[in-house]
Amino acid sequence: MEKLSRRQTVAIRKGVLPMSRGEIEALLAQVDGWQLIEEDGVARLRRTFEFKNFAQAMAFSNRVGQIAEEADHHPVIITEWGRVTLTWWTHAARGLHMNDFILAARCDEHYTETHWSDAGYSSNAIEQPQ
Repeated sequence: MEKLSRRQTVAIRKGVLPMSRGEIEALLAQVDGWQLIEEDGVARLRRTFEFKNFAQAMAFSNRVGQIAEEADHHPVIITEWGRVTLTWWTHAARGLHMNDFILAARCDEHYTETHWSDAGYSSNAIEQPQ
């Protein structure tokens, strides 16, 4: 099975349908630490990553920006001292699309590869309400 982060994103056209709940549940298992949330009736993926300082959080945010630009698909990025919260969803679908999961997996991969997670800073230490 191909790694989710290695899959290609696709151009999204207006009117594309969001993923079904079953499709979402199956893919959530492949993006550890991401939570399914709903805001304004729209399903979204959210995860908070932690860092030891603001400089690391900014560096990660900048890399996420590059990942997003390369795919022409952009998340909400909230950068604070020591943490970055990402929220992915597809506006045209008014919900989640495969692209959101692919890019979430790419962000996870970058986080892991930089070893910020090895410094004792968990990637989801800030609990989100369920």
